[in-house]
Amino acid sequence: MKTKNIFISFLVLLIGWFLLTWTLDMKSVLIGIGLTGMLAILFCGSCTIFSEIKLTPKAFAYTFIYLIVFMGELVKANIDVTRRVLSPSLPINPGIVKVETRLKSKMARLILANSITLTPGTFTLEVHDDAFYIHWIDVKHAEEAQATEDLVRKFEKILEEMYG
Repeated sequence: MKTKNIFISFLVLLIGWFLLTWTLDMKSVLIGIGLTGMLAILFCGSCTIFSEIKLTPKAFAYTFIYLIVFMGELVKANIDVTRRVLSPSLPINPGIVKVETRLKSKMARLILANSITLTPGTFTLEVHDDAFYIHWIDVKHAEEAQATEDLVRKFEKILEEMYG
């Protein structure tokens, strides 16, 4: 598990390096590999954050599916919030709803909470056991089961395939 955590940390840091430097100059690439390798070894030798990640073709495929679904939800939510800002007469019904998740993996729950928060109009306030408390700009359903269906299930199904 230690090697897997270091390897995944190295990849994440290296991708971040490439995004920040935005160059494939050999000197920059070598510095990036050396620096991110040292950071991964120093700081992620004992971390367990990546231990639940599966490095299988199925997990990679579902990661891309998740990104597509997330981007679609992100676009829809941005359009909805933009419409509400530009048309103040549109009604809003803000409130806090409780939703339940079936996810057991800490990483999957983290991704779910962040995906909800990154989607405009929703914000994850608290996670307590299997319950997420979410501020929603326009509460369509106050019932827990329907709110869970609206906010969580589209992400949860894919995360279950990724993290089991």
